[in-house]
Amino acid sequence: MNTQNNENILFIILVSIVATIGGFLFGFDSGVINGTVDGLQKAFNSNDVGTGFNVASMLLGCAIGAFTAGRLADVYGRKSLLIVTAVFFIISAWGSGVAGSSLEFIVYRILGGLAVGAASVMAPAYISEIAPARLRGRLSSIQQVAIITGLFAAFVSNYLLANFAGASTADFWLGFAAWRWMFWIELFPAVLFLVFLLFIPESPRYLVLRKKDQQASAVLNRLYGKTQGQQKLVEIQQSLAGDRHEPKLSDLLDSKTRRIRKIVWIGIGLATFQQLVGINVVFYYGAVLWQAVGFSESDALLINIISGAVSIAACVITMYLIDKVGRKPFLMLGSIGMTVTLGCLVFAFMNSAVDANGNLALGSLGTFALISANAYVFFFNLSWGPVMWVMLGEMFPNQIRGSGLAVAGLIQWGANFAITITFPIMLAGIGLAGAYGFYTLCAAISVLFVAKYVYETKGRELEDMQG
Repeated sequence: MNTQNNENILFIILVSIVATIGGFLFGFDSGVINGTVDGLQKAFNSNDVGTGFNVASMLLGCAIGAFTAGRLADVYGRKSLLIVTAVFFIISAWGSGVAGSSLEFIVYRILGGLAVGAASVMAPAYISEIAPARLRGRLSSIQQVAIITGLFAAFVSNYLLANFAGASTADFWLGFAAWRWMFWIELFPAVLFLVFLLFIPESPRYLVLRKKDQQASAVLNRLYGKTQGQQKLVEIQQSLAGDRHEPKLSDLLDSKTRRIRKIVWIGIGLATFQQLVGINVVFYYGAVLWQAVGFSESDALLINIISGAVSIAACVITMYLIDKVGRKPFLMLGSIGMTVTLGCLVFAFMNSAVDANGNLALGSLGTFALISANAYVFFFNLSWGPVMWVMLGEMFPNQIRGSGLAVAGLIQWGANFAITITFPIMLAGIGLAGAYGFYTLCAAISVLFVAKYVYETKGRELEDMQG
């Protein structure tokens, strides 16, 4: 019995890892842009606003991808959507590297954004729907580890390519600029993702939702063993007994008051605050930020690698503790930690000199700023980075999981787009201190949001989620 149980758990872990390759590609696709900004400006002769849109264009696709994936997954299945996502990753990685104009580049980046947005909501949802409650937080947290590992891999490959070529804008293999190769590196994990997806099962909760109980039974038996699998099948059927109609967006409204359910508002709040604290400014503009305060391109890309390593360490800590400590304590710790560390960055930027070119010169505050920035990254990836995705994947009742994820995903990526595209404008208008002052304020408000509205989901079965 124990041997069989161990085999079931191993199978669940392997399937979860395959799903999280989408998270790795999500991270890589998001982070690769960090080292290509100079190349994009040179290749397409873009100004600050144009560069901001080139960088942020993917996020429009992310918003659309997250919204449509949640709904389409209720119709065609979680696995089918992940397969389509893998194909989009492949096309986007190739096209972004070969783009000959800003418009062409934006089209391919939006296509990649559709894939990132879909992967961002589908991977944690899929894992939540196959994992037992006692392991769900840990396995769902692998998604954030994968995202950060993808970011880290992108930072490392960007750094190595730029150094081997001499600069991101310099010619490299086959006469193509190094920044183009930064996108093409992504083809390797994207193809692996597509191949591995062909061997994982469909979500059993989706199969029950579509009244394919026999197929769901077979999957549950493979995941949990026959006895526990049949028990879980009955629980899923009972949870949907009074609601087993075609899922639709109107399910997000309370059937009595016809107002948006409270659980949906909490999901929207989680999705919004994760972006308003400014974390993706570090991910997308890290190299630009550190060059703006006096570091060379090479040093700036190396700092990104350090931040990536810190992020992975934080995510691993959360992965091991989230099912013991819970979700809410991590969010509270993260909000407080980010408020303090962002405030330290604001202090450093406000008290730095300005050189002849109008750029900040941190001087003796450089080390303090670096430590503060990496502490901020650590607190984010200890908390809001993994925990938000864990909660969005598990907090909605079965009937509205697809629709709830669709709306929360749309809001999350919409906020991401707004923060990303406004950063170059804020940098030019109110400077780094002003921009990071805004993110500090949002982090402080998130403390109050967590304290008042977020509830604990640790150890609860998906069939017990209420909204």
